Amino acid sequence: MAMAHGGTVQRMDELAALESPAHRLDARAKAVVTFAFLVAVMSFPRHEVVALAPYVLYPVALLSLGGIPARWILKKLLVAAPFALFIGLFNPLLDRQPVALPGGLFVAAGWLSFASILARFALTVSAALALVACTGMDRLCAGLERLGLPRAFAVQLLFLHRYLFVISDEARRMRYGLALRTADGRAPSLRVYGSLLGHLLLRSMDRAQRIYGAMLARGFDGEIRILGTARWTARDALFTTGWLAFFAAARFWNLPEFAGRLLTGELR
Repeated sequence: MAMAHGGTVQRMDELAALESPAHRLDARAKAVVTFAFLVAVMSFPRHEVVALAPYVLYPVALLSLGGIPARWILKKLLVAAPFALFIGLFNPLLDRQPVALPGGLFVAAGWLSFASILARFALTVSAALALVACTGMDRLCAGLERLGLPRAFAVQLLFLHRYLFVISDEARRMRYGLALRTADGRAPSLRVYGSLLGHLLLRSMDRAQRIYGAMLARGFDGEIRILGTARWTARDALFTTGWLAFFAAARFWNLPEFAGRLLTGELR
């Protein structure tokens, strides 16, 4: 688990170090647009699925401009997919009200809400991953601070990304030690797990103190420093206004329905 997280952080840092049009955009522009994207996607009614389709363009465009491999995003989505599946798993059973579909078909409303949950999950998680991969946590946190996020929150967000694997590494070593001391192979009791959690907390606090001391010895003063000076350009303004206008249009007008009526000639 620790190695997986450490590999994820390293891979994300490698992707953030690439040179592309998406990487050259100001972190503030990408943060504002991604936040507006998340708000727009989550604001749709719970049974809406088709109207979410236009929002696929934003993460796809960001990944394409940034040269981020689609396979990497898909792997991360698959890891987190069980959480989304668990949230909407019982919707088809609990919400059985029939809903009419085009073509005279009927389906239980729970299936629509379940599909909507999965669609929102895929859109929001892929957009967030694309944002981090095309920006880097250092520049992203510095940009959020310049947008008005308190420095303490920005620094904590950066440290959470950087040092979460420290806790998982401690947990992995304790789990291996427990397995070596368990000859019969039986699962530990809840009392043992409670003791392990307590020791994990103490060991994590001790490790955090050592890391903090090492940071102070290297001159850390609570400020996020990045190479280069971020400047807002006309390109960033065009990126922001263009995507915000598209999100607003896709939210207030059902673009897939409009396109379908246009193709079938109903708007003539």
